[in-house]
Amino acid sequence: MIPLLFSLLLAWPPGTGAQQDKLMPFVENLDADSNVILKWGFSEVQGTIMFQLTVKTTGWLGFGFSPNGGMAASDIVMGGVGPNGTYFMDYHATGNSFPLVDKKQSYTLLSLNEVDGQTTMTFLRSIQSCDQEDFHITDSPVKLIYAYGTSDDIRYHANRRGTKEVNLLKFMPRSRPPDINYLDFVVENVTVPAERTYYHCKVMKVPKLNGKNHIYRIEPVIEQLDLVHHMLLYGCPSSVNQTYEKKCYTEGSGEDCIRVVSAWGVGGGAFELPEIAGIPIGGQNNDEFYRLEIHYNNLAQEAGRRDNSGLRLYYTAQLRQHDVGIMTTGLMVAIGWGYAIPPNATAFHSYGLCNTSHFSDILPDPVPDLSVFSVALHTHLAGRKVQAGHIRNGEQIDFLGLDENFNFDMQQATNLGNIKTIKPGDEIVVECTYNTTNRKGITQLGLATTDEMCLAFVFYYPAIPVTSCCSHPDMNAYTAMMGKTVDQDIEEMLKTAVWDQSSTAVHEATMKRVPQIGFIIDVNKNYTMYEGNIRNMTTTLSVSCRSDPSLQAGPLEPFNYNTSPRGSSSWVVTSVAGSVLLMLWMTML
Repeated sequence: MIPLLFSLLLAWPPGTGAQQDKLMPFVENLDADSNVILKWGFSEVQGTIMFQLTVKTTGWLGFGFSPNGGMAASDIVMGGVGPNGTYFMDYHATGNSFPLVDKKQSYTLLSLNEVDGQTTMTFLRSIQSCDQEDFHITDSPVKLIYAYGTSDDIRYHANRRGTKEVNLLKFMPRSRPPDINYLDFVVENVTVPAERTYYHCKVMKVPKLNGKNHIYRIEPVIEQLDLVHHMLLYGCPSSVNQTYEKKCYTEGSGEDCIRVVSAWGVGGGAFELPEIAGIPIGGQNNDEFYRLEIHYNNLAQEAGRRDNSGLRLYYTAQLRQHDVGIMTTGLMVAIGWGYAIPPNATAFHSYGLCNTSHFSDILPDPVPDLSVFSVALHTHLAGRKVQAGHIRNGEQIDFLGLDENFNFDMQQATNLGNIKTIKPGDEIVVECTYNTTNRKGITQLGLATTDEMCLAFVFYYPAIPVTSCCSHPDMNAYTAMMGKTVDQDIEEMLKTAVWDQSSTAVHEATMKRVPQIGFIIDVNKNYTMYEGNIRNMTTTLSVSCRSDPSLQAGPLEPFNYNTSPRGSSSWVVTSVAGSVLLMLWMTML
């Protein structure tokens, strides 16, 4: 079966670049004069990566992967448009000599054309190939090599060659606007209490900017690395008109500020947005006050520790094409609703639902297609796996995010290898897998690291006012299905239950089967509620390599092969923004 990605490209005529940008969102100049330009995108679900090499020449092109930047032991493709048509071949080099043709041709040519003095070659391959003559692409930087000629007679390239090291699966674009401006949102000399978990909030006013600007880069400013677990910055509505600083989730600590602007968490670094989109700041219709939230994880419960951490936001007056939005999806953190994860479970599953067909219930304007470029997955200490499934017309068509080896200390926003489109009416189902074999009591939803969450933060454009789209199981329906009376204390019932393998399995299946109560909330705290159901998602397992990329099932086909997502294919933003759900729920009470 030909994958959907492959068949779409075969159907496109040359020059449909705007459509291809969705599939190949990353661009890098391989030479200093911009004569050699590489575009690429990848699908971890399909296990394939697509390249488009454009060179200012009418001769042959060569591109490859090298262990050291030279010819020896490199994996190479060469092609061009000759007098008798196109040519394209997979090679490998054994030394500084003409490369040898591979016995197995592991690259699939998608298009090759020559227009206005430049040649463009688009091709597909597996991320990890079973062919020993091919280079295995990983989430580490790789040395890319290129060469080209002035004719279709493939011979020595002279100085028309080069190499550049690029991380293909963890690529982060770097903007260089002429106006390097930034704002620091930091706390000053905060005393961290001798408590294991403490949330500190500071509402501050942004300096007046000359009209609307776009944030394009976010950097952490961390003083106490062993204390600061995560930080979030929220935009505030016009109802917030004064600064203050105190413990979070107390009256007047900025509960009205619910628009997530940026975030950082342990293990993360800087985050740079794609070049066509930015987070709006300044101007008449944008926030004037912002709320910084810092989660301090004082494991030793030391007294007298002080901190001056925060976030640095780089902005530019050169506006980009789109405003970026960040939407929280998954399981609603609703304390007191009786959600419980049993102890001694090796793989307990929790679910959250977002049905976008209800966006129009609270939005006055028609809802556009949303282009998703990044997703951050989040659970706490018991989390082992998180996946965000993309559902259309009742069937799963893709994963928006997938981490089969979740690491609580390295929670990075997954850089999608191609832009994924959420259409009105699509659903997002977030599934989390927990291991509680080291726990003796139930685990509930909440802010502490020993509590749990199940969330996916979706980074997209163009921005719409929706800030949260989550759900919670209908616990009244759960009580009825379990043969209990509604007036019984559900939390007490779950705490005192006898949990074994059988009762845990029944509990998990019932929690998935009961209706979901969905909540959609916008930046002004308007909300709508609806009822929905959790749909089944594809099971994925790990595999070390793929054979022929042209024979893989596409996302609209049944997934009858194994996948091996690299857990950190990412721009290095960390979004441990789970506490936003609790805050949203509190503001609705």
